[in-house]
Amino acid sequence: MRRHSLARKLFMITSLIIIGLLAIVLVFESLFFERFYRSVKQHEQEKAIHKLIEQVEPLQADEQAIAYAIGSAMNEYDASIALLNEEYSIKPLDIYVIHMQAGEHEIEIVINEEGIQYDELPKKLAPGEELVVDGIYMDQHDTVLHPVYFYPETVKPETGLVRVQGTITKLLLPEQRSFNPMYQDMLIADMLQAWRPWELPELNEDSYAYATTQWRDSWSGVPYIATLGKLQHSSSFIVMMSSLQPVNEAISMLRKYVLVLFPFIVIIVIVLAVVYSRYIAKPLVKINAFAEKLAQLQFSAEPPIQTRDEYGQLSRHLVTLSQNLQRALEELTERNEQLQVEIATKIRLEELRKELVANIAHELKTPLAVMKGYAEGLQDGIADHKREAYLTHIVREADVMNELIMDLLELSKYEVNAITLKLTHFDIVRLVQDEVGTFAIQLADKALQVELITDELSQPFVIGDKKRIKQVIVNLLSNAVRHAEPGSQLILTIKPVAYKKVEIELYNEGRPIPQQHLPRIWDKFYRVEQARDRRSGGTGLGLTIAKHILQLHHSQFAAVNKKNGVAFYFTLTEGSAENEHEN
Repeated sequence: MRRHSLARKLFMITSLIIIGLLAIVLVFESLFFERFYRSVKQHEQEKAIHKLIEQVEPLQADEQAIAYAIGSAMNEYDASIALLNEEYSIKPLDIYVIHMQAGEHEIEIVINEEGIQYDELPKKLAPGEELVVDGIYMDQHDTVLHPVYFYPETVKPETGLVRVQGTITKLLLPEQRSFNPMYQDMLIADMLQAWRPWELPELNEDSYAYATTQWRDSWSGVPYIATLGKLQHSSSFIVMMSSLQPVNEAISMLRKYVLVLFPFIVIIVIVLAVVYSRYIAKPLVKINAFAEKLAQLQFSAEPPIQTRDEYGQLSRHLVTLSQNLQRALEELTERNEQLQVEIATKIRLEELRKELVANIAHELKTPLAVMKGYAEGLQDGIADHKREAYLTHIVREADVMNELIMDLLELSKYEVNAITLKLTHFDIVRLVQDEVGTFAIQLADKALQVELITDELSQPFVIGDKKRIKQVIVNLLSNAVRHAEPGSQLILTIKPVAYKKVEIELYNEGRPIPQQHLPRIWDKFYRVEQARDRRSGGTGLGLTIAKHILQLHHSQFAAVNKKNGVAFYFTLTEGSAENEHEN
């Protein structure tokens, strides 16, 4: 019942308000719009005549200038204007004229109802245009012409007419005027006769005062409003008359339009009221759906109702509850995720710590054990003839431990970004050749041959930190020598790749690296053969240090398995001989 009651009340109120407002607008339009329009029209016409009087006052007896001012005002305000003498008689003025230069003579063509009809005037006449007119001279000096035909089509003018041809110098014609302006201008005399302004009280000469009346043309039935104003410094008057016919026709048509449109508006209002009332009557359904989602812990729904009534309050309470629960669950979920990440991080760090400790212990255990064994032998006096050999072994193992410690210190610098590169242009081929030479003894011990291929290289210069790149080459050569098959060949290839890039590749014959181990060979202490004794080579940090150096050079590097062996490669940016700098 509550739902239907609300919908019915809302429908009735909405319909009555809209229909009532429409009826009020219609009544006000019928009763007051015409009166409002006439009041505004009178006020605007009085302002216009006041402005015109201010223009005419300084012109005094210059009839031509006065006529031009009055004609311009008639076009501007779409009104008929006349200058009256003290007896309220119309002073004859040639308002609409065309001045034309015909040879050495200046001809004034007077436009009025007696000479030519308004619709017979040519369109868009302008100064500078050529004009041909047949008409009648109205003065003895043949300077004033009443036109009969503009641009005549006959070869010769009709009997009694003269033809004049020349250039327009100045003109004033009816523009933006309603109906036939010349006919309307002739009605001023009839209006004055019916109005009898001479019976009005004398207008005050010291201030602007106006007399206004309304008059209807008995022949056409068109209503007019007329305003009379007096020039302050003369006994002349100016009367302005404009038609009220447009507003009467507009009001009449508007009334008919509203009456025709009114039934359709009522139907539309009723339909809109029904739809609107049903829409408002749905809050309980929306609240129920919202509560159902809330019970299922679905908090993404928008608030169903925003009103200030009981439905709105209930909706807001449910929304507040939903937001609080959602916030609590989100915080709990976020904290749980953070806890999982922290636990995983701690587990990983602990594993890395244990792995690092185990690797360091493993790397140090063997040399320490060897050193201890030889030292105990010397201490017990066993094999005095091997004393020098034992001391040599002890020194060698100490060097191994020192090398491991130095590599750890070097690696720590890279890991904390404490290394700054000194980039120069240097000869990579010469650097590789020099470092290969330092491995002569190791190569000879395993009967290894080194082949250097640079056929595709146009110039040998690259950009990089020469000292660090040297360390990379030494580490890669040391790794290749350790894992190369005895009596095999090491192949060093230097060639251009991509744009402005040079690739250095070192290949050695030997057992390939299992695919699952390839991504991890660059890690600290990582060994493909976990059980392999450290004496078979290195500290386990060489490739890790090489990785950090190449990353600082933004190099592309990797290890790949090839036929019968393994290849390590890295890239450097191409340099130039002009910028070479030895360091």
